[in-house]
Amino acid sequence: MIEKNVILFVRGEQQFDQGEPEVTELMTEGSMTLEEDGEITLTYQETELTGMEGTTTRFSIRDDTVVLARTGMVNSQLVFQRGKRNSSLYETPWGMMQVDVFTTSLAHRLDGRGGILEIKFNISVDHQVAGENQFKIRVRESGR
Repeated sequence: MIEKNVILFVRGEQQFDQGEPEVTELMTEGSMTLEEDGEITLTYQETELTGMEGTTTRFSIRDDTVVLARTGMVNSQLVFQRGKRNSSLYETPWGMMQVDVFTTSLAHRLDGRGGILEIKFNISVDHQVAGENQFKIRVRESGR
């Protein structure tokens, strides 16, 4: 296992109906772990900017599956697999919700120096369509 300190540029976009997309951008320090079995994990702390201060976010990437796990103020685990629908519970300080994600696009080019992860998905909360979302995460080693 190799663990590196990295800088993450996280861009999240949410679009509801035909309205303008709601964009959140965050540049933060985090870590990237490369496992011997090929799994790559990106970990960082959420901030006040994202509204989830006190939450640790972890993306675990293996082949064509990405698991987004959050622990702390928000607790959830979302599974992304292109062309598949996955359901999970999303726990917030305001209560629990069922969240369904249907992944429309998933791509990553990550190695020991960094790279990029992109996920596009439709999301439903408690079986009500909540919009189209996407994550684009650029990763580079600290000090480069």
